[in-house]
Amino acid sequence: MKILVTGVAGFIGFHVAKKLLENSEHIVFGIDNINDYYDPGLKKARLEKITSKNFTFYKLDITDKESTSSFFQKNDFELVIHLAAQAGVRYSLTNPDEYIQSNIVGFLNILEACRNCSVSHLSYASSSSVYGLNETLPFSVNQNVDHPKSLYAASKKSNELMAHTYSHLFDLPTSGFRFFTVYGPWGRPDMALYIFTHAIMNNQPIKLFNNGLMKRDFTYIDDIVDGVIEASFNPPSKNTNKLWDPKRPDPGFSNAPYRILNIGNNNPVELQYFVECIEKATNKKAIKELLPMQLGDVESTFADIQAISSLTGFSPKTTLEVGVQKFVSWYREYHGI
Repeated sequence: MKILVTGVAGFIGFHVAKKLLENSEHIVFGIDNINDYYDPGLKKARLEKITSKNFTFYKLDITDKESTSSFFQKNDFELVIHLAAQAGVRYSLTNPDEYIQSNIVGFLNILEACRNCSVSHLSYASSSSVYGLNETLPFSVNQNVDHPKSLYAASKKSNELMAHTYSHLFDLPTSGFRFFTVYGPWGRPDMALYIFTHAIMNNQPIKLFNNGLMKRDFTYIDDIVDGVIEASFNPPSKNTNKLWDPKRPDPGFSNAPYRILNIGNNNPVELQYFVECIEKATNKKAIKELLPMQLGDVESTFADIQAISSLTGFSPKTTLEVGVQKFVSWYREYHGI
């Protein structure tokens, strides 16, 4: 297949592209604007690890409608895996414009390009943050998600609504993936595992919000990638059976070729134990600074993965202990420690 991965220099995009290229029959194009939200050097280092002759990279900003449209018209993509976005809940509290431009305007440009170029399937990154004020665990795609706690979450909920509109109006098959706390080698420097590992190895305190009484459904990057690729190769179709009831609409699917899938570990872990895993992997004790809950955060996440398991047989394979050790080993190598 001829496949486009947006955000290919990002954490998840990089791993998805590498996995796709393990099958030498796929032709993979990657785009990214290499912005400075975090160290562009890390993004460029990721790209240098993609050495397949079947990979082509273009520096492109999806908020530029004309360039995005032209790029799609020059190529004939069968599948688009859209992972480019402005990430981060806390950053959205102080830089809201970045989220509107990248996650709303940019996503609209991708939708338009897919529609106009007859892409067979658009799969895209949503987020577990859309569950917002919901406290019914585990989080299910069949639950209402109309109460976000951050603009980042609102932008991802907007993506799901926009995708449904295009699926309904133009028969564009779309799949939205709600990722749950992704971690692993080549992770972002603004993510907890990277921040905590750096601090612990440099004898600096780590900040544990809500006094450390948080739970997260930490999901290893390889498991995320498996879910993304398997579901991307299984596009949704129009739902003409009796499961769809317009009088009692289910948020998780539609009569349009549209669906939402959780991709998580289905095993929430306390933040304190997460820190213990890092301490064990680094062989150093953490200096903990307990703080109140931060604005925009949620106390717990827990993925109901029944929908994607039924579709693809998805089952997470990597334990937190193993995943953290792999990250710390990568961290040491990358930073020459």
